Amino acid sequence: MTGGPPRPYSADAELAESGARRISYSQRSMPLLEALAARFRADRPFDGMTVAACLHVTAETAVLARTLRAGGAQVALAASNPLSTQDDIAAALAAGDGVAVFARAGVDRRTYYEHIALALGEYGATGPDLVIDDGGDLMNTLHDLLPRGNVSPRGDGLPARGTPAPRPPRPPGSPRARRGSPPPRTPLARTPLGGCEGTTTGVLRLRRMAAEGALAFPVIAASDTPVKRLVDNTRGTGQSVIDGLLRASGVMLAGKVVVVAGFGACGTGIAECARGLGARVLVTEVDPVRALDAVLSGFRVLTLAEAAPIGEVFITATGTAEVITAEHMAMMRDGAILANAGHFDVEIDVRGLEALAAVVHPDVRPHTDMFELPDGRRLLLLAEGRVVNLVAADGHPPEVMDLAFGIEALALAWLAGNAEKLTPDVHPVPPDIDAEAARLVLAALGADIDSLTPAQRAYLASWHLGS
Repeated sequence: MTGGPPRPYSADAELAESGARRISYSQRSMPLLEALAARFRADRPFDGMTVAACLHVTAETAVLARTLRAGGAQVALAASNPLSTQDDIAAALAAGDGVAVFARAGVDRRTYYEHIALALGEYGATGPDLVIDDGGDLMNTLHDLLPRGNVSPRGDGLPARGTPAPRPPRPPGSPRARRGSPPPRTPLARTPLGGCEGTTTGVLRLRRMAAEGALAFPVIAASDTPVKRLVDNTRGTGQSVIDGLLRASGVMLAGKVVVVAGFGACGTGIAECARGLGARVLVTEVDPVRALDAVLSGFRVLTLAEAAPIGEVFITATGTAEVITAEHMAMMRDGAILANAGHFDVEIDVRGLEALAAVVHPDVRPHTDMFELPDGRRLLLLAEGRVVNLVAADGHPPEVMDLAFGIEALALAWLAGNAEKLTPDVHPVPPDIDAEAARLVLAALGADIDSLTPAQRAYLASWHLGS
């Protein structure tokens, strides 16, 4: 970027006004965060604290930022995906809500990481008191910025970052050719009290860090709760991924052979939604229990090598790398569509696809690039291999993000008062927080539930009572 390092987002009033209208539209469908904002205004759990967040910059995220601000926090926000950033939302937060926003749509890799580092250092060299992440990039950047002595109890600092193997040059027209290296960063002087991670992928990375003694502070695994798996991962991902797929490709799913790679909480929702629209759904898995679940749910389970020549639409939802490889893509039929619903752009081997292609036709539709192979077959890649529901659509509906962000807001408030009692590790969401979030949403929806009677509690608490 020119003119020195980027500063917090500023934009014209018209853009900010548009964003404010969209935030208000989403906020009306987010009763949990609205209730928490009212509570936080009274309790002020974040008074005098700074929060650095790396999240998709959407209207729903803006409602979370407003909720944290209501609790007294200063908030700095960076994007967790440059292609999902909505500039009008960023402008509205910066102009009307006092949030320091480091995010712009479509920035390159270097600027993306620069934004994260700037958000971490926005309120001084001491760094933030609390952090929220969506996938692990903020946590990794933060640990790179901490003094070595604050990180590893083994006394040897962070493990050295690996250097990726050299890659062949990209073909003409490649939509991913403009990438830079992460910039140098200013060290932080203090370790945060704690943080929250909202994705399964990010939690897996953090658990590896903890196992190696590299995690410097306690982190709540906000993705690992029954409520979030049900509402966010299965319902939200299922609907929003199909929404993104349809917006980007414009195809009719009825009658199509759709291959879903991964039958975890996210893959289950995607497979069910695709089947509901009339698609013939195949599932691929590496886990025998999940594969059995898919079979008993009525799906045909194949290996990816078996599914590659059959499928017409491929959706990855695994959280790991190189799920669909160049070898798989070489077997695919003309017109096959490739979409990723995992967090990062590593599940589809985009560089392998570029190496296969004779010509790349970018943007044949918004968020759709066509790769023409030497034999004339054409493969369509959606959202550059990034998460399709946030790049090509609006992500999860507000009702879904209300619950997911509500759990994170409650967990962050709990951390503000309890982090010093916790070890540097990945910790579960306290069960009462999950239940409280569900109760608040049920109340907002006008739903009532029964309570256990004293006799029922006694029965469940005793092993002496039998049939």
